[in-house]
Amino acid sequence: MSALVQIEETSSPWRKFLGFIGPGLLVSVAYLDPGNLETDLQAGADHKYELLWIVLIGLFFAHLIQSRSANLGVATGKHLSEHCKEEYPKLVIVCLWMFAEVAVIAADIPEVIGTAFALNILLKVPIWAGVLLAGLSTLLLLGLQRYGIRKLEVVIGTLILIVGGCFFSVLVHARPSAKEIAKGMFIPRLSRGSAVRDSVALLGALIMPHNLFLHSALVISRKIPRTVQSIRSASRYFLLESGLALFVAFLINVAVVSVSGSVCSNPNISSESKHNCNHITLDSAALLLKDSLGKWSSYLYAISLLASGQSSTVTGTYAGQYIMQGFLDLNMKLWLRNLLTRCIAIVPSLVVCIIGGPFGAARLILVASVKDRMPKATRILAGLFVIPLLVVYIATLAYLTLKAETSHQNPTHPNVESNNITEAEDVQRRTESISAQIFNEIEMDTITCTS
Repeated sequence: MSALVQIEETSSPWRKFLGFIGPGLLVSVAYLDPGNLETDLQAGADHKYELLWIVLIGLFFAHLIQSRSANLGVATGKHLSEHCKEEYPKLVIVCLWMFAEVAVIAADIPEVIGTAFALNILLKVPIWAGVLLAGLSTLLLLGLQRYGIRKLEVVIGTLILIVGGCFFSVLVHARPSAKEIAKGMFIPRLSRGSAVRDSVALLGALIMPHNLFLHSALVISRKIPRTVQSIRSASRYFLLESGLALFVAFLINVAVVSVSGSVCSNPNISSESKHNCNHITLDSAALLLKDSLGKWSSYLYAISLLASGQSSTVTGTYAGQYIMQGFLDLNMKLWLRNLLTRCIAIVPSLVVCIIGGPFGAARLILVASVKDRMPKATRILAGLFVIPLLVVYIATLAYLTLKAETSHQNPTHPNVESNNITEAEDVQRRTESISAQIFNEIEMDTITCTS
């Protein structure tokens, strides 16, 4: 973790709130990555504005889960992977680490390839070269950590504004019906059989397990007094901050769905654009917007895709860094850890882009997002591989759920065996006990605020 951000003590709550802005922005990027953009575009093309309520519900529950993660980091001063390493046996730690790394790689594939597609649309860079440039630029942006986490937060916030500004500009020209958008957001309905499948795809695109590790680590960057009142206050500020960031992410997702819904429902659409609406990819979306709204719209889309891919690869690498550090406790230099994390995530994308080209890259995004309609034989083989992993996953969840709580002796009534406990260990036990109590109290306060 880079240098801590000092929270300014002031009588104005809004000025104090500014010190907490940042972690939520980095977390919200995961809900605006190229994989989400592609899923939103296809959902709008197939169902117009009908599935917007799915996006609303998905991001609402995402806020609840992310706030739990933030509370953990604020109350205990440790992030999620560190707690897992301290709490569970080695076999469970290895399984959790592997699942977390797989989640990072699966989320990173659309991000890297989306950046490569954007560079190809704007500068005609080959896809494989775009993947390498995406990895290099990510490492350069992560180098901003040397100058403090605030610099990185400003850059990510700027990229989010670019994504939103580009899509809202296209939205104004597409002219969707505001009444139909409102109905899609607040009236749940699934009119077609494929709507169920596509709604599951939308929810799946909003599931970001690595974000839980990231959020619990980012909130530790704020230096707050270790008192009950200060920790409760910080948790409330982080709850509000992450809520605002995810609300911005929700508005951008609505804009993306509305753009494709308006374009593909136009009765005067060309046959080529109609074909593109049936199978939208990050690459073909630029052609669809170019044919329907003009060449400028495809460039705005490419700029937003570049900003989306670049920001999400940075936060994905950041999450992988904390996951590796917490689970494996690797003592290595920051640049080397970033390089290792980036290489683990980027190799699958690079290999597929070199072998399969743009078509292989687009297909890889579908596979990574579990949206590909595979042949029957492929589904059987995938089932043979996935089912054992699901059994291990369910067994791990059962163990974590049924595991007995670690007993802590009361420091005020030590027995004979605890006579050799050092003063440092005694202080640590007291601190952990107080942190656990504060965390439980904050959870109740947060539930009350959100309900």
